[in-house]
Amino acid sequence: MSHADTGVRVAGAWLALAAIILAAALVFHGPIAPDHDTQIQRIADGSLRWSVVHWAAAAALSFFAIASLIALTAGSSLTREWWTLSAWALLPVGALWTVTTAVAEATVIHNAAVTGNRAVYESWWMFAEGNGNGFAAMALAFTVIAANEAQTEDGVTPFWVSSIAALAGLASFAGWALGMWLGQPFGSAIWVVGSIVMCLWLVWFGVSLARVEAGPASVRHDAPSGA
Repeated sequence: MSHADTGVRVAGAWLALAAIILAAALVFHGPIAPDHDTQIQRIADGSLRWSVVHWAAAAALSFFAIASLIALTAGSSLTREWWTLSAWALLPVGALWTVTTAVAEATVIHNAAVTGNRAVYESWWMFAEGNGNGFAAMALAFTVIAANEAQTEDGVTPFWVSSIAALAGLASFAGWALGMWLGQPFGSAIWVVGSIVMCLWLVWFGVSLARVEAGPASVRHDAPSGA
């Protein structure tokens, strides 16, 4: 098995694992309340759930970074085009930014909400919101990857599934922008739903890559048929 084949399989396995964990974390995370008082109360009322969800999210985001770094060094057709190469390169940046948000929310923000320390909560929430923009970058990266998979003739997931995933990635980005940047209360719900759908495709995509036969994943679009 070539280096490219091994890289694709291993990247796919890490991608699927990360997506499974993140999807579960998002289900239990739910939309973010635009009002600080409401959000503080939600964290305090479900402190254990909040902590577990964000530690799980931190692990998932770290796994996404691992998957992307493997994909970038595999030399496979996953990164053959400039846009897919850029998307896979953007992914670890967004993931590592968002990891800091997840850890901050699992630790200092969690503690501030439980103890009712509003000043500490608001300061660290601003930090988390800033670094959380990495999730928007990840959503754009996954949108490009899914769109490329949809237009690839012999991709590992069906056209309609990849197309839905690309739309879900756009919805995740738009929801984040509406909720976090523009303060629209419905934006966070769009972000959660879009992100979960996006993760479901990533599980399918990752598992398919991990199971692909030697050769096709690494040479897809890199050589004419029969070469």
